Amino acid sequence: MNELNLQNTAKQVMSLLAERNYQLVAVESCTGGWVGKIITDLSGSSAVFAGSFVTYSNRAKQQMVGVQLKTLEAFGAVSEQVAAEMAQGAVQRTDAQIALSITGVAGPTGGTKAKPVGMVCFGWAIENNDPETTVCYFDGDRDEVRQQAVEYALQGVALRLAK
Repeated sequence: MNELNLQNTAKQVMSLLAERNYQLVAVESCTGGWVGKIITDLSGSSAVFAGSFVTYSNRAKQQMVGVQLKTLEAFGAVSEQVAAEMAQGAVQRTDAQIALSITGVAGPTGGTKAKPVGMVCFGWAIENNDPETTVCYFDGDRDEVRQQAVEYALQGVALRLAK
């Protein structure tokens, strides 16, 4: 996996967004804004990219995109439930029609037996639909986990837009 793969995936997503006249919003935790960077590296991204929320702390997740405290307390920040609320909150707070969210343990520290390093939860929300979520387990160092997460999240957008 490399930066060229990410750019190609971002171009594909931009094309699908343009076809539908949609805008994307991203909510990122462990990837720290990498989705926003990879999309805005491309000319014309302002037509299809509403922006990003970098919600690294639990408080930011609550304040910026409306993740409920009870969800954080019950499931933890790295959970499908939080990923769903992150994506849904972003669609509700912007003019974007589709959102992606990423929350995980990039490492090298912070992992537990239940939530090991490399565990990343994803959410995708399309306006007027229930959010979809999944969990992936990536191998590699911190940057490799984060890059794989960005790629996977963007592929998830492409998959949902191609339906």
